[in-house]
Amino acid sequence: MRDVSFEVHAGEIFGILGPNGSGKTTTVECMQGLRRIDGGTVQVLGYDPSRQADELRHHIGAQLQESALPDRLRVWEALRLFSSLKQGGPPWEAVMDEWGLSDKRNTAFANLSGGQRQRLFVALALVNAPEVVFLDEMTTGLDPASRRVAWDLIDRIRQHGTTVVIVTHFMDEAEHLCDRVAVINHQTVIATGSP
Repeated sequence: MRDVSFEVHAGEIFGILGPNGSGKTTTVECMQGLRRIDGGTVQVLGYDPSRQADELRHHIGAQLQESALPDRLRVWEALRLFSSLKQGGPPWEAVMDEWGLSDKRNTAFANLSGGQRQRLFVALALVNAPEVVFLDEMTTGLDPASRRVAWDLIDRIRQHGTTVVIVTHFMDEAEHLCDRVAVINHQTVIATGSP
C-alpha cells in the first residue's frame, strides 16, 4: 500500500470503496492489527494496531471478508462463545433477539441462509459492544433483497452509537449508507469525501 491516508470520525459510517484487488481489505486488516504495516502509522481509538492489537481488540468488532463458522455450531452457541471473550457487552440473548435470530437459535451454521449468516456475523461483531465495527464486503454474494436487509442492519449499528467502517465495491451501497468514503485504486487513496 502507498499513499493511504484518511480519518474516520466517531459515530459515522465510513466507506472504503474500490475495485477488487485495490487494497481495501489490506487496509482494514492493518487497522485491526491482523496485518503488519510496512510503513507509515495507523491509529485506531488511540491504539497502534501493530503494537497494541490485543488491547485494540477489546474495543472493536469485525465481520471479515472470508467469515465462516463450524458447520455444526448452533446460533446460540456462537453468540454465547463470542460474548464470553469480553465482559461488559449486552446479554447475548438480547443480541440474538435484536438481530432477528431467536427463531434460528438452535439452527446449525450450515443450515442458515446467506442473509441469516450475515445477520449472525453482524451480531457476533456487536455482542461485545464495540466502539468501532469493521464490515468487509458484507453484502457480496447476497441477492438484492438480502442486501437491503444488510443495509438496514448497518443503519441500526450506527443508531447504537457505533462507528462503522465498511469495505465495498458497490457504488449504490456506498451512496446509500456512507457519510464519507475513501476511494482506493492501485493501493492508493485517490479521493475522499461524501459519496
